[in-house]
Amino acid sequence: MKGERIDYGAVLAHYDECGSISIMDRMERDFLMIYSARRAEFPWVGSVFWATSLPDTMAEEWRDTHLHQVMEVMRLVGSYLAQVAMIDDLHRKMERFIPLPDGFGTEQTSTVRDPSEGLAGLFWRNIFGPPFVRMFGDRLLSLPPGTVQDLGDGLVLVQPYELPTQAMTPEGDAAEERLITVLGPECFYDHAHHRKPTRVPELTLPAK
Repeated sequence: MKGERIDYGAVLAHYDECGSISIMDRMERDFLMIYSARRAEFPWVGSVFWATSLPDTMAEEWRDTHLHQVMEVMRLVGSYLAQVAMIDDLHRKMERFIPLPDGFGTEQTSTVRDPSEGLAGLFWRNIFGPPFVRMFGDRLLSLPPGTVQDLGDGLVLVQPYELPTQAMTPEGDAAEERLITVLGPECFYDHAHHRKPTRVPELTLPAK
């Protein structure tokens, strides 16, 4: 930053060197993080993370606006998966700590590295693009009313409960498990036995 002006040259230089950018608002309530894996092979090409204050999510207007914003970002970057959850819920489903062989300390690893390996679980909001919609097939139509919504343009929302704060509660966990049973447990990481999904989406390069 130079005064009130952004030095975009410095930002782009940092992104080119590190492959990531983190942006926050003046109140440090919202964070946007972009991670690129440009040197990796398809299908893993990067991630976009948006973090915000949990109390904001309690307003219905905010939740409606947020859904449309996430959809627009997915369309902009050609994403086939968006997951929205409290950060603790993301960590508990996407990370695993394995004891080291010598018995001292643990090693952190991922339950699933990226969507090509399947899904770590269901979260508050799960927006599936065409590869996942094809994988689930007609089972999406069998989900309970109010938990699935066709968003158009090949995107489908699966939402086990109304509020993100219902995650990590007995009721929230039960609601997620009911939907996973319908969609197919083989599509999700088995946290009880630490097994990766045996059914994964067929990912293809986006059409140009």
